[in-house]
Amino acid sequence: MEEESSSLITDLKPTPPREDIRRNGGGREEEEEEEDRDVECNNSLNEPLLKRSPTLTGSHLAMVGAKISHIESLDYEINENDLFKHDWRSRSKVQVLQYVFLKWSMAFLVGLLTGVIASFINLAIENIAGFKMMLVLQYVRSERYWTGFLYFMLANLGLTAFASFLCVRYAPTAAGPGIPEIKAYLNGVDTPNMFGMSTLIVKIFGSIGAVSAGLDLGKEGPLVHIGACLSSLLSQGGSEKYGIKWRWLRYFKNDRDRRDLITCGASSGVCAAFRSPVGGVLFSLEEVATWWRSSLLWRTFFSTAVVVVVLRGFMEYCNSGKCGLFGRGGLILFDVSAVTVRYQWMDLPPVLFIGIIGGVLGSLYNYLLYKVLRVYSLINEKGRLPKFLLSLSVSLFTSIFLYFLPFLASCSPCDPSIDAACPTVGRTGNFKQFNCPDGYYNDLASLLHATNDDAVRNVFSTSTPTEFRAVSLLIFFAIYCVLGLITFGIAVPSGLFLPIILMGSAYGRLLALYMGSYTGIDQGLYAVLGAAALMAGSMRMTVSVCVIFLELTNNLLLLPITMLVLLIAKTVGDAFNPSIYEIILEMKGLPFLEAKPEPWMRNLTVGDLASAKPSVVGLQGIEKVRRVVDVLRTTSHNGFPVVDQGMPSELHGVVLRAHLISVLRKKWFLTQRRKTEAWEVREKFTSIDLAEKGQKFEDIKITEEEMEMYIDLHPFTNTTPYTVVETMSVAKAVVLFRQVALRHLLIVPKYQGSGIAPVVGILTRQDLMAHNILSAFPHLEKRRTEK
Repeated sequence: MEEESSSLITDLKPTPPREDIRRNGGGREEEEEEEDRDVECNNSLNEPLLKRSPTLTGSHLAMVGAKISHIESLDYEINENDLFKHDWRSRSKVQVLQYVFLKWSMAFLVGLLTGVIASFINLAIENIAGFKMMLVLQYVRSERYWTGFLYFMLANLGLTAFASFLCVRYAPTAAGPGIPEIKAYLNGVDTPNMFGMSTLIVKIFGSIGAVSAGLDLGKEGPLVHIGACLSSLLSQGGSEKYGIKWRWLRYFKNDRDRRDLITCGASSGVCAAFRSPVGGVLFSLEEVATWWRSSLLWRTFFSTAVVVVVLRGFMEYCNSGKCGLFGRGGLILFDVSAVTVRYQWMDLPPVLFIGIIGGVLGSLYNYLLYKVLRVYSLINEKGRLPKFLLSLSVSLFTSIFLYFLPFLASCSPCDPSIDAACPTVGRTGNFKQFNCPDGYYNDLASLLHATNDDAVRNVFSTSTPTEFRAVSLLIFFAIYCVLGLITFGIAVPSGLFLPIILMGSAYGRLLALYMGSYTGIDQGLYAVLGAAALMAGSMRMTVSVCVIFLELTNNLLLLPITMLVLLIAKTVGDAFNPSIYEIILEMKGLPFLEAKPEPWMRNLTVGDLASAKPSVVGLQGIEKVRRVVDVLRTTSHNGFPVVDQGMPSELHGVVLRAHLISVLRKKWFLTQRRKTEAWEVREKFTSIDLAEKGQKFEDIKITEEEMEMYIDLHPFTNTTPYTVVETMSVAKAVVLFRQVALRHLLIVPKYQGSGIAPVVGILTRQDLMAHNILSAFPHLEKRRTEK
């Protein structure tokens, strides 16, 4: 939603009818939420020239639920008003050190809690899924096939119903991976209801249920979201809602510190998923974070280091057999360090081919997933019950194929030269006996009737050239392609990492099988390259994926060919469509600012944008209460330029809507038009008071006598706002807006003088979105299509 100051004061628009709210995917929840919104939600411009996207539900409702929420930007910019400056000047060295110490303590707690929760999730999934698989294999071994299927189907349905019910009923935003929303938040978009306590709890237990149910999804994406939720809750710990009122914690209740801590949480989540500390840091740097600096690098690395220590401790403890029947930590770790990686020039063509295929398949997967998500959005718009039934339908479909497909595979004799136990009739192993006689194993059952972690370990296994047959790998690849497409988007916590790894490893090993003696690279290493290529082809990540796979495989000799495969796959994928996360961001209607502006933006100036918008709403340095009340009542903007009248007029800065509401709430009014002294303001306000959010203008009662009084806005005004000259190109403004993480960008005239307004207009995030600009300047769209 365009909530910032950018237009003339206009009358409120009428509230949309309830039928429209229901049509957009709501019901009683939406009606209740509609009543709770502040004035910004229902107030917009009459016939704006620039289109707004007022909700989070542009589509892809399967991921975010049916609730309609308005979208705001975040205040990452430091608000340098008089109170803020005094606050920092008055801090002693001890207080500054205490603040720095608390920032590092928060980073430590994020890593510690993420590691503990990840270990709990891993152990729960490994034991629940492992115990389920063990019973199924017992039924198959005793030839009670239909009993085994009934148990397998009901167990999966029960676990899926548990996960889906939690998401549908308590936290719709816990569905999906959560990574696109984290990416949007760190870009400056306030993604509503994404980091609450209910979302965290549902994400934890929903992930356990969904992954244990055998659905084609992983826990890696949800772990990133869990780390972000922990960070957000810790940064807001000073709230009375959680009963913590320590004064120093209140200094973290701002968007800037919260952003840094959520970045640490996202890195910790990736590290917990793959036990890859450096890969976690690089994931945040490459994929999710828009703002980065050296101090943040050190803190994210510190958080991931704590996660690794916690995970290592759990692994050592679980190796003693104290973590249940199957509990060994549940950590994905594919150690191929003992394999000698040797390759010659003749091995480069198949490696290049893997990269090309990864880029093509990744882009095709993104395209098909986009189509599926659009269909799911139509289903999920109908309410909670269709969302719940869709999840159960996918679970039933998954159970049928996972159970019966291994019966189509023929049994393979065990190779006596292999050291591993064959066949495997116990809890884990590469050679599942399933329905085969003694001395034989079912290679397809080794992949489909195993936990997700075990399936990846099996397909990544090295020195086993005859373990899997081509037809089994082809079936495995095909079924996981189908299941991956229909599973992502249902109302359960889900991640994309593991399905893509399984698909990529299958086609990589399949290619190696056909290469035969023409290559000297082990089939397991081809599986690693295939998984990396498909991840780069779909997610378009290179550096972080490269480091993650190196830390997973523990073999630096794979570095050159892994880098080559990743670069080729990303290049090929970029030629067809955006990354999967960018597609989801667009479907959700999140106003995400890309790093590179459109080329046609260089032909447009910010002055042109200002002329296409209604005049800016401004306030004087000393303003009447009535004027402030009228502005807040009739606009939904977040910031207003403050101008001191004179010859010529002078721009004093920008005052935020929240600060005006705080002044009205405390009724800090003057009987005469005058400037206040510094001590007068500090008696009533602190910089922490101004950081409070969620105050509603409608709750404030102003008498007619108070309406005629005055407010001195100078102490609350940010005197150092970012400004650009009206002749600057829109492309340059987009780069500045994104890199500095702004919410408002003032446009000043090229020529200053008497009678010339000091402010031409204000640019906000919505004004710089490409589709909004094209809607206001249709001729640019025509030129772009002609080219």
